[in-house]
Amino acid sequence: NRPSTPDAAPADTADADMIRRNGMSIDESDRLSLDNIRASLIRQEDSIIFGLIERAQYLCNAPVYEPGGVEVPCFKLDGTRACMLEFMLRENEQVGGKIRRYTSPDEHAFYPDDLPLLVIGAMSYANPLAPAADAININDRIMDMYVKNIVPALCRAGDDFNYGSAGLADVNCLQTISKRIHYGKFVAESKFLARTEEFSALIRAQDAAGLMDLLTFKAVEDRVVRRVTNKAATYGQDISEELPDAIAARLTGEGTNVKIEYKVAPERVGELYYKWIMPMTKDVQVEYLLRRLDHM
Repeated sequence: NRPSTPDAAPADTADADMIRRNGMSIDESDRLSLDNIRASLIRQEDSIIFGLIERAQYLCNAPVYEPGGVEVPCFKLDGTRACMLEFMLRENEQVGGKIRRYTSPDEHAFYPDDLPLLVIGAMSYANPLAPAADAININDRIMDMYVKNIVPALCRAGDDFNYGSAGLADVNCLQTISKRIHYGKFVAESKFLARTEEFSALIRAQDAAGLMDLLTFKAVEDRVVRRVTNKAATYGQDISEELPDAIAARLTGEGTNVKIEYKVAPERVGELYYKWIMPMTKDVQVEYLLRRLDHM
């Protein structure tokens, strides 16, 4: 933790002292500030792209997602065995939940009703979101989308029996994608504050379609897809201390048609981002805005 400074201290010192006396910590970073949204989104892009590249090295491995496909010690209330991915994700959330991962406004558990007690004191966050944000969690949709759409589009069909490695990559992908999609709440709040009157009129009318139109900027979305595709092309190459021949040829103007081998097709990553991640992010934005005035 960085040392406290006058600029980093909470506005209400008395409240801060009371929080500390109750055994809580105070998040003195500015990572949840609305001013840092763009930088945070770009970092999340990087995490998602690296995660997808990692998952793409394994085949689809369908047993990881099939209840009973791999015999894991995890059962549902009706007595049926859960799939291996659910087991791994639940176990991961038990660890993260103990160290207050899911008390942060930008984190959302896939199984929020089963989180453990904290083993370290709670933390007080400077949360810029409206109270209605707490009730918005679309991880069920994200899980369904990931298993049915992203994995088959990203990975080659078949079974290579690397269930543990594939499952670990899946957990990482799901958590980073979930964080990016739910970060739509922060994006929506920033846009609401910039155009409060326009958004408020649509919110009072509960006009979801109107909100979606006001949130959509096609040119910005196209730039995001291009950036994601370019990053996937860069991160998806094997980089060594020597400049790759294909890149060297392009820099010198020789052999501009030299083919570069990628770990996963860059355009496929951009397409997945455009087709699934960005629309679901906007769904979260609309859901948040429809409730933005509930406590006012």
